[in-house]
Amino acid sequence: MSIRDQVYFFDTTLRDGEQSPGCSMNTSEKLRLAHQLCTLGVDTIEAGFAIASQDDFNAVQTVAREVARGKAAPRIASLSRAKREDIEAAARAVEPADKNRIHIFLSCSDLHLEYKLKISREQALEQAAESVELAAKLVDEVEFSPEDATRTDPDFLCKVVGVAVQAGAKVINIPDTVGYTVPQEYAATFRMLKERVPGIENVVLSSHCHDDLGMAVANSLAAIEAGARQVECTINGIGERAGNAALEEIAAAMMVREDKYPYRSNIVHAQLFPTSQMLGNFISFRPSPNKAIVGSNAFAHESGIHQHGVLSNPLTYEIMTPESVGVEKNNIVLGKHSGRRALEHRLRELGVSLTREELDDVYHQFTELADRKKGIYDIDLLNLVSHERRQEAGAIKSA
Repeated sequence: MSIRDQVYFFDTTLRDGEQSPGCSMNTSEKLRLAHQLCTLGVDTIEAGFAIASQDDFNAVQTVAREVARGKAAPRIASLSRAKREDIEAAARAVEPADKNRIHIFLSCSDLHLEYKLKISREQALEQAAESVELAAKLVDEVEFSPEDATRTDPDFLCKVVGVAVQAGAKVINIPDTVGYTVPQEYAATFRMLKERVPGIENVVLSSHCHDDLGMAVANSLAAIEAGARQVECTINGIGERAGNAALEEIAAAMMVREDKYPYRSNIVHAQLFPTSQMLGNFISFRPSPNKAIVGSNAFAHESGIHQHGVLSNPLTYEIMTPESVGVEKNNIVLGKHSGRRALEHRLRELGVSLTREELDDVYHQFTELADRKKGIYDIDLLNLVSHERRQEAGAIKSA
């Protein structure tokens, strides 16, 4: 496989993810998570926004100084506006890293240019060129993002990307800043840039998707199909508003559907769940139970039909093994939808063996209990068995 067959994972949990309410982390937590991201196999860690505050600068610098060294070390990046003071602060922060990057963003949609930056298109082109040229003198690698790219006039998007490429950007990121685009449209944007921007073949194209319409992962995968070879994402999909594309979902989709995404990556899939759990320990919430890949119900089964199938062969209702993403095992949840097979299976795990008649009686009592209780615990099952056997003993004695 060539470099074009590799998809690089750019993790922005420590920057874009941390900007989400309830997701702030101190420097110690950021450093621990950065070490775990190394173990996970991400290629670039965006460690923060150095100019934002002294704490952010210190966190970026600490990660740059202390995270793994050598050929396999991730690249450490800092976000920067297209301003000299931002770029110089970012350069100082990432300087200790073996491999470093400055990630420059500049609003490019007419909406942002008029109401946010209050500059013209021509001024934006000048800022893009000047900022990338400056950053290229200070660090190993420069990434450029035309902010709000998916709402930017296509002709102007091609112009600003072309300017950044000529100025020395090695990575061009196309951010769906407000989660506005849809997969077919987003893929078409990448194809357009590949066709129209001179020198684009010499850079890595990147996707950065938000989940406002629930399509961040789908859009990221569409970008990969259209030629993007870097995906920007976060653990558990945390991030501004509805969040970013979830790293674990993109990685799992590429693993399970290798027929559709025949690309290698450096992600160690068995570290997906442990990384998710670590992040959950640091911030104020964990993934919702039905969150793909890492939610507590991702490998849980309550329906009797599903339980019977999974107990016979997990592939009947699981498209990947729990172990493949770092989950210890699937979870047969007993509830009002469960069948005899699942009840019998759990009782055997608890060391209880019943005759067919006993199982029928216990199952009848179990369904009655499950209608009254949302959660059925092992002690409930053992109590049902004890009650059934006391009744049997009483019937025998009476006889």
